[in-house]
Amino acid sequence: MKVFFHKDFYHVYTSDPAADKGRMEAVVDTLSDSVEWMDIEPALKDDISLAHSEHHIENVRAEGLYHISSLAAGGAIQAAETGLLEPCFALIRPPGHHASQNSSWGFCYFNNMAIALAVLKRDKKIKKAFILDFDLHYGDGNVNILGQKEWVEIHNPEEHNKDDYIKNVGSILSDLDVDIIGISAGFDNHMEDWGGLLSTEDYSSMGAMVRSAADNCNAGCFAILEGGYNHDVLGQNVAALIKGMS
Repeated sequence: MKVFFHKDFYHVYTSDPAADKGRMEAVVDTLSDSVEWMDIEPALKDDISLAHSEHHIENVRAEGLYHISSLAAGGAIQAAETGLLEPCFALIRPPGHHASQNSSWGFCYFNNMAIALAVLKRDKKIKKAFILDFDLHYGDGNVNILGQKEWVEIHNPEEHNKDDYIKNVGSILSDLDVDIIGISAGFDNHMEDWGGLLSTEDYSSMGAMVRSAADNCNAGCFAILEGGYNHDVLGQNVAALIKGMS
């Protein structure tokens, strides 16, 4: 599988957990030679402006975080475009699903998923999209930017029982009619991470469910990294999702 990555993501750009030293290394070392590594180009400002106000973009620039944030958004765009042809994963940071049109929090700056899907829609590559956001935390930024759009549906599973959670994901994916499925892949709900709920195998199961749903409606699929903060298991969890999507 193609995995989009850039060496600049190794840089510790802030003091938050998403930017921790060793976080990207944990995933890269686990995936190693088992994937096809793809380089990333930063998103253009015109692309970022599809999801964010000028005021917000300039605030990110003033914080000195424009380059790394535009690089993450660029990786999401490239993954979404590739996902129309084959499943793929974007190993990017900062995450994005808490970034709204005019503000952000939760270690996010630009909304990578919203930008990527908006670019596909603008370029007439899709008519309908579906987002599965299985991060521990509700993706309020995804909803803020895309929640009122008729062409996109967003689902954040909220079950607190592991079996119910997986059943819910399977149910929501069972009857889709879209052109692409994007996964906001946060791994912080793992049993050894902040949420303490899901197993590594559950990420493989959800990846397989997404791939099956995409195949059933002749759609593409891709995933981008959101949360996940236990470096000891993050790489294994990403690898499990990739295995399921493959």
